Amino acid sequence: LRMNRSIQAEGVFGVLKQDHGFRRFLCRGKNNIRTEFLLLGLAYNIKKLFAKISENRLGISLFELKSA
Repeated sequence: LRMNRSIQAEGVFGVLKQDHGFRRFLCRGKNNIRTEFLLLGLAYNIKKLFAKISENRLGISLFELKSA
């Protein structure tokens, strides 16, 4: 279980670094860094959710289709 968690966390940080171009925090101070990290996490989760919705894996769509 512990090994699996570390692998999952490394994957997320890899995606943040590679896809989002994250190299270091742009702010100073614990509160500002916490806020920046939360925004990065939010962007990552929205990107994952959008991919799942686009692939129709959740059974929902972004837009309702109008019937003629």
